[in-house]
Amino acid sequence: MDLDLPVWFEIGSLVVLVLILAADLLLILKRPHIPSTKESTLWVVFYVTLALIFAGLMWIFAGGEYAGQFVAGWLTEYSLSIDNLFVFVLIMSQFSVPRRYQQEVLMVGIIIALVLRGLFILVGAAVIEQFSWVFFIFGAFLVWTAYRQAFPGGDHDDDVQRENFIVRMLRRTVDISDHYDGAKIRTVVDGKKMFTPMIIVFAAIGVTDLLFAIDSIPAIFGITQSPFIVFTANLFALMGLRQLYFLLGDLLDRLRYLHYGIAFILAFIGVKLVFHAMHVNELPFINNGQHIEWAPEISTWTSLGVIVASMAVATVASLIASSRDKRKADTPDAAASVVAEEKGTPPTV
Repeated sequence: MDLDLPVWFEIGSLVVLVLILAADLLLILKRPHIPSTKESTLWVVFYVTLALIFAGLMWIFAGGEYAGQFVAGWLTEYSLSIDNLFVFVLIMSQFSVPRRYQQEVLMVGIIIALVLRGLFILVGAAVIEQFSWVFFIFGAFLVWTAYRQAFPGGDHDDDVQRENFIVRMLRRTVDISDHYDGAKIRTVVDGKKMFTPMIIVFAAIGVTDLLFAIDSIPAIFGITQSPFIVFTANLFALMGLRQLYFLLGDLLDRLRYLHYGIAFILAFIGVKLVFHAMHVNELPFINNGQHIEWAPEISTWTSLGVIVASMAVATVASLIASSRDKRKADTPDAAASVVAEEKGTPPTV
C-alpha cells in the first residue's frame, strides 16, 4: 500500500520546515556567535520534539506503519549525521576556522547536504520504481559500507588531511588569501580581490556531504520507499545538527564505539534490502525469475528496535570505556608517566 497523505499536509509540512530552516539561517547571519551549552541544548530539544510531533501527525494521517517508518528513517539518518560531525570537526580544525564563524560553515554544509540528498532521493525513487532488482545493489553496497565503517583501515584524520580533488583544484585555479575575513568568501588584499580560505572549507564540507549522501540514501530506502518520508526524515536529521555540533563538543572524542553501532545498522539494513529484493525477485537468472517466498520481510518495528538498541549499546559502551580510561589516567602511576614523558625521564626510579 502506497503512502496516502492529504496534499495540504505534505505541502504544509515542507513549507513550515523550510521556513524554520530559513529563520535559523537568518539568525546566524544576523548574530554570529558561539552558542552556549544551554542554547544548543534548547535548540536540539526543540528539533527532536518537532520530529516526534511530526511522527505523531504521521500516525494520525497515515497510520502506525508509516509513522514507524519515519521514526526509523529519522533515527538512522540522525545517527549517520552524528558520524558526519566527526569529519566536520576535523575540517574545522585543519583549516583553522574561527569558532565564532563555524555556525555559518555548518549551516552552509547543511543546506548543501539537503540539496544533494534531495537530488539523490529523486533519482533513487525513480530507479526503485522501475527496477526492483536495484535493492540487491543497495543491499550489497550497504554491507560493504558497514564493513568499511567498522574496519576503516585508517581514521578520519587521514581522510581529511588528504585533500580531495576539488580542494586541490581550487588551490591551483583561484587566488586564496592566507587569512579569514570574518565569514566572507571574498576579500581585498593589497587592492586585489581574492577568495578567503572559507571557499576551501565550503568545498571540503560539500564533498563530505556528497560522500555521506551516497551512503545514507540507500540506507533509508531500506526502511521506506516513500520519497516524502525519505526527504522529511533527512530534513529532520539535519535540522539541529549545527547546535548538536556545539552541544557535543569534546564528547565526540568519547564516542569511540559509535562507528561500530552505525556499521551494525548499515549491515542490518543491507541484509534487509537483500531479503526484500529476494522476496520481490524478478531477475530471470535467480530462481527462474520467481519470487523467493522463504526470504523474510523484516518489519518496520523490528528495524526501529535494532536501530535504537545499536545506538544505545554503542553510546553506553563508549561512555563506560571513556570513564574507565579517565580513572586510569587519574592514578599516581599514570600521572608519573605523563610527567616523565614531558621531562624525558624514566617514570620510576
